[in-house]
Amino acid sequence: MRIAVTGSSGLVGSALVRSLAADGHEVVRLVRRAPGRPDEVRWDPHAGTVDTAALGPVDAAVHLAGAGIGDKRWTAAYKRELRDSRVLGTAAVSRALAALEPAPRVLLSGSAMGFYGDTGDREVDESAPPGRGFLADLCTEWEAATAPALEAGIRVAHLRTGLVLDRSGGTLRRMIPLVKAGLGGRLGSGRQYWSFISLTDEVAAIRHALDHPDLAGPVNLTAPHPVTNAEATRALGKALHRPTALPVPAFALRTVLGDFGNEILTGQRVLPKALLTSGFTFEHPTIESTLTAALTP
Repeated sequence: MRIAVTGSSGLVGSALVRSLAADGHEVVRLVRRAPGRPDEVRWDPHAGTVDTAALGPVDAAVHLAGAGIGDKRWTAAYKRELRDSRVLGTAAVSRALAALEPAPRVLLSGSAMGFYGDTGDREVDESAPPGRGFLADLCTEWEAATAPALEAGIRVAHLRTGLVLDRSGGTLRRMIPLVKAGLGGRLGSGRQYWSFISLTDEVAAIRHALDHPDLAGPVNLTAPHPVTNAEATRALGKALHRPTALPVPAFALRTVLGDFGNEILTGQRVLPKALLTSGFTFEHPTIESTLTAALTP
């Protein structure tokens, strides 16, 4: 297949591109700078433009681009950047794909488990309504921005991804040095649920969704056994042979991270019903197997 990918330099995007290329697929990478390679096409998410002439026909698209949720303190300006990078970018990609002739068969568009808001101990699957809060509102707008692709008859799946755990990036890369230094511990009460997924399973699930026409609408990309923050922290400490008794107070998170601190103190107990129903098998279904894979060189 010829597959367009945005966010190809990120943790998930780079691993996905390697996997697709290794199996002989032609990957076209949408980049925000001047293209420097034959497999690159220029796009500008804020301006809402994609070089469709250079893009040409594609069989599928995987849209993963967006400013990092935890990269900066959540000021009003950065919250606007988080929204615009996702909503404007998704609308631009959707319009561009809808204009192609022929249109691609499928668009897999990034979303997040934050859609569900704070679920407490309650398990949720794809049938659950949106929750409350900035991330829930953002995910709702983000998903709605795929409307042009849907109206063009393109199958659209919203990838509601959990915490992707891998030593090379994301949450785990930030936690490892803290735990190794003996500074790791639960965040706040630690009772908030963390729905996670290994990088291996994340890429495999995306590729599964590309090939399964029954997967449309929301698709939770999370392992089937979510754990609390305290349980995840203990498991990481055990894997690294370090204590994790030093908690991080809730007020400290709010002070350092702004509104993002409040989001960290909430949790989502998410189940991947759509993936499991479609026959997907997780290689790393538990936090222990996920951390073993993530920490193995």
